[in-house]
Amino acid sequence: MMELVAFIGEDKEHWGQISALVKKMDSDRVILVKNRNAGDFPVSVNTEIVEIDSERPMGELKEFILEAMKKKLHGDFEVALSLASGNGKEHMALISALLSVPVGIRLVVYTKEGVEFIN
Repeated sequence: MMELVAFIGEDKEHWGQISALVKKMDSDRVILVKNRNAGDFPVSVNTEIVEIDSERPMGELKEFILEAMKKKLHGDFEVALSLASGNGKEHMALISALLSVPVGIRLVVYTKEGVEFIN
């Protein structure tokens, strides 16, 4: 079973995509990397939050996420990743951090047909 990693940005109109994945995807654990200004995203029992300051420079942002992910993904081979929320800078920092852990990334979305991997 694969871990789900998702970014939660300030764009609340995209949160439904993440909520559906959290509810419908068969995963042991969900790690939400969340912009500290994003507000309250509903979390489930198996959810962990990594709160970040998206105003920080790219290098610092990536290193902060990397250190958090190393602790949480120790020994994992790959993760399911949702980038439905957030912006390009946040996404680049998260992807770079995950690849530096290192873990593989499988992009995942929730559609009318259910959970779909898109790579």
